[in-house]
Amino acid sequence: MTFKLKSLPFAVACALASGALAGSAPAFAQTTEAAGGSTPQRVVVTGSLISRANTETPTPVQVLTSADIQKSGKTSVAELLTDLASNGAGTLGTGFAGAFANGASGISLRGLTVGATLVLIDGHRMAGYPLSDDAQRQFVDVSSIPFDAIESIEVLKSGASSLYGSDAIAGVINIKLKKNLTGTRLAAEYGDTQHGGGKTKRASISSGIGDLDADGYNAFFTIETRKQGAIKVAERDNFEYANRDWRSRGGNNITLGVPTNLNNYLTPTNSPFLYNPSGAGGVDNPANFVFLDPSKCNYTAYRAGQCAVRDTFGFIQPETENVNLLVGMTKKLNDNWELALKASMFQRESTNNRGATPQAYSPTSFNGVTTLNNGVLVTRVNNIPSTLFAPGARVGAGVTNPFPNNARLYGYIPDIDPNLTTNNKSTTTRISADLTGSAMGWDVQAAAGMTKVKVDANYSGYINRRNLYNAINNGSWNVLGGNSPTLVDAVSPRFSNTLESTLNYIDLVGSREILPSFGAGPLAFAAGYHWHKREQNAPASSLTAIGAVANTSAFTIGDETNQAIFAELRATPVKNVEVSLSSRYDHYDTYGNSFTPAANFKWTPVQNFGIRGTFARGFRAPNPAEVGNAGSFFTFNAINDPILCANGSRTTAGNVPSACGFAPPYVQTTNPDLQPEKSKSYTLGLIYEPMRGLNMTLDYYKIRINNLVVTQAGNDPNFVPTWVRGPAAPIDIATGNGTTTTVGVPSVGPILYGLSPYINAGGTETHGIEADVRYRWRLANDGGTVSAALSAAHTFGYENIIGGERIQLAGTQGPSSVGGATGNPKDRAQFTLGYNRGPLDVTATVNYTSGFSTIDPALGETDCATTGEHVGGRAYFSGLVQPANYCTVPSFTTTNLNLQYKLTPNLTLRAAVLNLFDRQAPIDVATYGNAGASTSYNASLHQPGAVGRFYSLGLTYAF
Repeated sequence: MTFKLKSLPFAVACALASGALAGSAPAFAQTTEAAGGSTPQRVVVTGSLISRANTETPTPVQVLTSADIQKSGKTSVAELLTDLASNGAGTLGTGFAGAFANGASGISLRGLTVGATLVLIDGHRMAGYPLSDDAQRQFVDVSSIPFDAIESIEVLKSGASSLYGSDAIAGVINIKLKKNLTGTRLAAEYGDTQHGGGKTKRASISSGIGDLDADGYNAFFTIETRKQGAIKVAERDNFEYANRDWRSRGGNNITLGVPTNLNNYLTPTNSPFLYNPSGAGGVDNPANFVFLDPSKCNYTAYRAGQCAVRDTFGFIQPETENVNLLVGMTKKLNDNWELALKASMFQRESTNNRGATPQAYSPTSFNGVTTLNNGVLVTRVNNIPSTLFAPGARVGAGVTNPFPNNARLYGYIPDIDPNLTTNNKSTTTRISADLTGSAMGWDVQAAAGMTKVKVDANYSGYINRRNLYNAINNGSWNVLGGNSPTLVDAVSPRFSNTLESTLNYIDLVGSREILPSFGAGPLAFAAGYHWHKREQNAPASSLTAIGAVANTSAFTIGDETNQAIFAELRATPVKNVEVSLSSRYDHYDTYGNSFTPAANFKWTPVQNFGIRGTFARGFRAPNPAEVGNAGSFFTFNAINDPILCANGSRTTAGNVPSACGFAPPYVQTTNPDLQPEKSKSYTLGLIYEPMRGLNMTLDYYKIRINNLVVTQAGNDPNFVPTWVRGPAAPIDIATGNGTTTTVGVPSVGPILYGLSPYINAGGTETHGIEADVRYRWRLANDGGTVSAALSAAHTFGYENIIGGERIQLAGTQGPSSVGGATGNPKDRAQFTLGYNRGPLDVTATVNYTSGFSTIDPALGETDCATTGEHVGGRAYFSGLVQPANYCTVPSFTTTNLNLQYKLTPNLTLRAAVLNLFDRQAPIDVATYGNAGASTSYNASLHQPGAVGRFYSLGLTYAF
């Protein structure tokens, strides 16, 4: 259903020097000699269709070998790739509880979102996660891919649509699974956090038989299980980033159950209570309150903030369990042909609740649910005009209204699961066949595959408000708790949904030298054909569709078919100058055609110095979530109702305080007239090897994307939403006398939603540099080997371009309406230092992310005094002046230490400490990309700081 192409570069790993650390492919790698040292081995490198006798490439490629992965100390691929220096704004991590694609992880090269980074498996396209990022962008969930199944990961950091098609705007991540294996390897590992929660257990077994050269075949399997325990917010609420009380920091106390001017001193607390809004003195008169469980709370304790509710339901890190299986067989058919078959099943199960506050009773009314089915919006489904209780009326079992006036019920709903809880089981299956060989002078690569991602989602913690109030009014529901399971199921039903994404593909590539001599070398040519069919069936859940409960996740139903032809030409027209031209023509049945050319060069004037550069056009095809039968609801920033709180003050006479500083819902609608996003990208780099063992590269990049597909809210500065409102009903209205209110009927009803369609609007341009330095040297007197690697990226500029106006976002929170307000730091770096001697191998890795401002000029928010509320939608400083120190998110540095020691030739001990110095996550008041309003850190950039110091110990036995 979504996008499309595929191309084959079945990328063969850029061989780094033995034991080299992750970094750009060495500029002057030697040719790889075959056994006997005669004929150079030719390989295909990611970013090209044509095999080569060495791994020098004009395009910047970073390689992570299986050894690098093991030495990282990480326990998942998602954690590993998140630390890439080239990963930027818009990255998606599992710590973002409120994500549309909750539970999954995606990578955003150059900060251009997960939709502009193409992830391949063995050089082929993979079905995307059925739940799109921001309900829009398709991506491959890297959290589902197991460590032990990976041979290497290649990161192509330049545009590559001319070979790979749609989505390869910022680059390509090619995850190469194991191709063959001999012997048996057993591994087990256990890890735990210093501050509680997050216990991790991992075990695997891999085994293979057959020598491909001697026996003509190899067959293998690998099984891996991993269980990661949850980290609750309550296990970190002693740290500043998880402390809801901001008073000592110049802000508000937003602790659950604490009455403040933000909630008009009326808020659910640890005991339900009845309130008489017509009584004299309002909230300042204890006689207007009746607490239904006086053993927990009374008026004096309530006003003193002593009836607070601790957040024991929110997740810093969700509980996750993985079970993975990969089987493969490679068979030599004859001297020239080889068939490789693989089948895999990667399963990830996680539980999260989107960081939502507990479900509470509706004190005055319930505006109902807005449903969106097949493009038809229906508002106020199952609305309840009044939830007030008349004098003497039942308020559930054993309680009646004691007041002479209508009363409100405040309190959290008991006996139910945490609000918006989802148990998500994602099963990724893949069957592939790759046939390689030679015929009539052509090197041929043919491939076919079937891929599928199925998500089984089980929901709980949702409320059927009509059933709830029927049960309260007839006296069967006990508002204090202890209700029967049958009644609880009627009030908070458990329901499920199945969402699927499939992609089947066929690829064919042929390459050969068409002229043995063309200038200073041969003229090589490659051409290929690609076909894929993609379907996405992610419907709304049954109870959501009828409005019985609130919306669960975005829905998308659709399909697409893509066919493409592509070609590459490579020559050495003059000595030491390599030039390549490539192009691709794609046809989509959803919108039409795209043509994307590219060119690159590498000039090596002397043996140890080179200059390289690339130019590429790219595109991202609109997908069914944007043009098909799809829809979603979202919020991101806070506003003041233009009618009910026009001046933004909760105390101005006539204003409705609850309409001030609130995050309105938007309805995301599709647009069948969308056109593809189009890009131009450039790189220009230097390659230098000043001495043996020292390799350095420095690459400048510039990417311009036009015709962006964006939601109008938050991306079009001229956008004025058309707000759809409910009917006016009695509500608290400010009197103008301090914080006192009176019940009245305002001029208009509350905002139910605003429409925000997808549009093609403006563009994004980013440019910067990335440096990779690697050094390896042997110490004297057999003292061992020291190796070092540095990968660093600096963003000069990241601009949104709308109506000819350029808005600089580098070093700010923007664009906050994309991907969870991850922030846009200018600098990221990773430094690795290793030491090896005999059985001992020690690796230390330092990851650095620079600080950034919390302003977001893309929203027009350039005043540091309001970024928490206006950018992040958080009430930390609502109604106050935000202190200047929260205008900037500090830099963040973590250090990981990994040790491996061979106890015997077969048995290896491994120990690791992640976040060695226990650096805490810095405060980011302007992000909503975290575990809800209870936390104020950036989960995409600073998650290790919330997890804290993590220890692990493991053993590996191979025979």
